[in-house]
Amino acid sequence: MPNTKTVKVPHLFRTEAAYQMPRPYDATKPTCVLINSFTMTSDLYAAQYKNDKLLDAMNLIAIEPYGHGQTRAVTDTFTYWDTAIMNFQVLDALGVKGKVFALGTSQGGWIVVRMALLQPHRIAGIIPLGTSMDYESERTRRLGNFNAPETLTKPIKDLESKDPTPEFVMPDYFREFPIYTGFGKDIDKATVDFWWNEYGENYKGDDGRKRLKECSINLRDRDGLHARLFEVRCPVLWLHGTNDLAYTIANAQEEIKMFVNSPDARLQTVEGGQHYLSASHPEVIDDALIQFMSPKLGILCVK
Repeated sequence: MPNTKTVKVPHLFRTEAAYQMPRPYDATKPTCVLINSFTMTSDLYAAQYKNDKLLDAMNLIAIEPYGHGQTRAVTDTFTYWDTAIMNFQVLDALGVKGKVFALGTSQGGWIVVRMALLQPHRIAGIIPLGTSMDYESERTRRLGNFNAPETLTKPIKDLESKDPTPEFVMPDYFREFPIYTGFGKDIDKATVDFWWNEYGENYKGDDGRKRLKECSINLRDRDGLHARLFEVRCPVLWLHGTNDLAYTIANAQEEIKMFVNSPDARLQTVEGGQHYLSASHPEVIDDALIQFMSPKLGILCVK
């Protein structure tokens, strides 16, 4: 049984958007939106939901992107920009007031940047984790980042079907690479089993095949953000693990410098941190988030 609730929003003709809130919304606290990585769910942030210090300091609202978890649209076609728009509509539907912070892992990182571009007056700061701002460029290959075309082109082709596929189950390779790339090669068996089963439930039948295909196309064929980073005017705290198997520290070091109009753009490396930093080093991430959102930084949290 998913831990999420759903709310109806109008984007993409009608959407049932799934979200998790570990505590009821408190308008006296700042709010941080959490966005999960490729094919994961809002349970990626399970450690954060258990941290009373974090929950005492802020509202946490994890929103599952299009194609992920329990979020459903009436169309099979969507992009990262659509998720960014949907996120604001979810906040509106939940009655969230004032500016919010937004944290995103991997694809969630470039989604929160899109949020800062689309509605800058509503974003107090962004916290990308283990991410990239580039498309699948020659530059990204040179810096040793995850090669989406190489990994996904054949699997995307395999997901194509003219006929309904009610018996579809998520192939093993689609489960293995996010799990082991994200959590690291030394991941414990209980975590592997949890996500293996979660994938089996989330991506099955004809609907599951279509959503998995579109998510994979988005990752492989995404547009880069380099030319748009000039317009990001909020603070940026980029956290990146030294053991990240998807995107490199060298990439993060180059790209944090592209936020030239952010009043405070910082890269914080996490020794031994994996691609899914919120899971591998939750205490480090939670403490950094509290400090970043602290009123002493002069960031307006609630209006």
